[in-house]
Amino acid sequence: MDIIRVLLSILLPPLGVFLQVGIGAHFWINILLTILGYFPGVIHAVYIIAKK
Repeated sequence: MDIIRVLLSILLPPLGVFLQVGIGAHFWINILLTILGYFPGVIHAVYIIAKK
């Protein structure tokens, strides 16, 4: 299941974080990072998935 989350995180970073932790602080941080730049959002999403 983590493989699917990582692939979704590469395509749409907030979706991968949402599937991992739900709507919370990490989700909103990831949306902000994705708006500011696509790659920071991807890095944060993969980090959150790998950490859990």
